[in-house]
Parts: sequence; structure tokens; C-alpha cells
Amino acid sequence: MKPDSGVRRASVPTAVDVARRAGVSQSAVSRVFTKGASCSARTRKAVLEAAAELGYRPNLLARSLITRRSGLVAVAMGYLENQFYPSMLQALADRLGEAGYRILAFNAADGAADPVLEDVLRYHAEAVVLASARLSSALVEECRTAGVPIVLINRKTRNSAVSSVTGDNVKGGSEIAGFLVAGLHQRFAYIAGIEDASTSRDRERGYFGYFADHNMAPPARVVGSYSFEGAMTATRDLLGRKERPDAIFCANDHMALAALQVARHEFNLEVPRDLSIVGFDDVELAHWPGFDLTTYSQPVKPMAEKAVRILLRLIEDPSSSRSNAVVPGELILRSSARRPKTGILCIDGRETWSSGSAK
Repeated sequence: MKPDSGVRRASVPTAVDVARRAGVSQSAVSRVFTKGASCSARTRKAVLEAAAELGYRPNLLARSLITRRSGLVAVAMGYLENQFYPSMLQALADRLGEAGYRILAFNAADGAADPVLEDVLRYHAEAVVLASARLSSALVEECRTAGVPIVLINRKTRNSAVSSVTGDNVKGGSEIAGFLVAGLHQRFAYIAGIEDASTSRDRERGYFGYFADHNMAPPARVVGSYSFEGAMTATRDLLGRKERPDAIFCANDHMALAALQVARHEFNLEVPRDLSIVGFDDVELAHWPGFDLTTYSQPVKPMAEKAVRILLRLIEDPSSSRSNAVVPGELILRSSARRPKTGILCIDGRETWSSGSAK
């Protein structure tokens, strides 16, 4: 189509047009569309009716230039093939939406957040959430200089300038070890996630710590790197050994589902008679009858709620102290692992296990 084809875009109604139609000032229109601003019921009614007649919608980008508040929170997230993270993204969007914010989602390729930093700051996001993403000290410093707070989800860092929200990884790893020992397993293994990920390290610390505290030999250890293919290869390694394990703890559910597939379809093992497999996260697929995975839960909604509360506090008061929150979980029993004779509890229709109740 030629530039001067005679076709013209319909003019976009402005706040001035709405004010003229409603018989009020332009500032009154602005107050009606500003959350928390005061105006009379009569003025509000007149403005909303005029806006509906004209098809007017406030220009949030233009308003952000005036208020210097974009109303945007950047969420950098990697490993979206793991169901835990899409669920977390939805929970964050819901909770931030309730607080009047919208999210900008960025793909942190290979878990590295630094490459998306320039885009995040270009959009003038008021805060950054990093889930399953690593950050460098340079990223922290740039965000600090720009006055943009950072909250990590399902990761933590030694940097005191960054807040974090995690599941109870150390306790979860220890509980899983106790559960498998109570189930009279003899040969234990661990499929680790990404070596430099705090989640995998902490789950491993809890799991291996239990065996050390009880003067037991450490489990066999292989690395699955939090990937499905990596976990399949790691499981083949374990199950191909002369002394193959009869219990495997995978550092997340994504890898545990891969381990189940290899055990059942490549080695023809019966789960849990021949082999028990336990995951960590309690993703939606873990509930499915075809998997029915025993796993330690990381409750997505409470974690998102905690992260948003921290985020809102830091946005309103950048000088407030950072915090590292731990959200408790529980060991959810399903059919992928052999059950101990003691310690099983039924809570709200789900079966759990606790070392404290096994005594």
C-alpha cells in the first residue's frame, strides 16, 4: 500500500476528548483512571461513561513517563521445560496483577540472567525476579545503581544485596533419605542437578548429610544437570552397574520422570518393587496416574506470595533490608517409592511422611 493511499487510521481519543465530553477537567479524568486517587462518584460516573462512548483507554506508557513508575516487573526465567517454572510464572503474574503490576517475561537462556539485563533496564522495570537463573556481581551492581531490586526464586546467593525465596531444600533432602532408609532400601543413589545451582547443592547436602549423621556409606552420585536427557543418561549409568541402586533421589521432578521412564521401559524394572524413585518439587505431572511420583513439595503459590511481598516492600522502600525466605514443604507419598511401616500421615486427603512421626 502506498503511503498516500487515502486510508487513514481512526483518531485515538485522548483524555482531553473525554474531559470535554464529560464536562470535567482533564485532571479529573486522570484521577478517575489513577488507582487510589480520590474523586466524587458523580465525576467518576460521568468520566467512565464518556470514556466508554469514545472508546478511550489510558496510555500507560505515557503515564509512566510522568509518574516515573512503569508498573512493570521483569521476570527472567530459564528451563521452561521443567513444569515448576511455568507454574511459578503464572503464580507471579496472578499475585503481581492483584498488586497492580504487570510482568515482562524474559527467557534466561541456559540459566544465565546477564544477557537479558540490558533489555530489562531498557523497559524501566521497577524490579526483577530471577527464577532458575544465575546472576553475576556485575548484574547486581547495575541493578543496584539503577535502583531496581532483585528477588531470586528457587535460587539463593551469598550476595547480601539480593533477596531470595526458596523451598526447604536441606530439610527436604534429609527427609527423603530418612524415608528411603525407613523403607528398608539398601543401595542409595542421587542424581544431582546443575553443579553450581544452590538448589541442587542444598538438596544434596541434606540427603548426604543424613547418611553421614547415621554413619552410613554415602550414596552413589551422578549428574543429570536438571535436564530430561541428562537424567536419562544418568539413570542408565546407575542401573547399568553391577551393584545397581534400589533407591534413587532425583534433585527435581523433571529428572525423576526421566528416571521412571528409563527404569520401566529400558530396564524393565517394576517401580517400586525393584526400584524406588523420589523427586523434588511436586509438579502437576507428578500427580498423573501414569507417573504417581513420590516427591518433596515446593508450594508454588506460597513461594510466589512471599516473593511478591518482598518485592513490593523493596519497591516502596529501596533502603529496607534484604531477606532470604524459606517456604516449608512436605514429602508427598505416591506409588513410585516403597513405603515404610511407620511415619505415614494422612493430611487433607494426601499421604505424607515425617521422620518425627516414625519414632
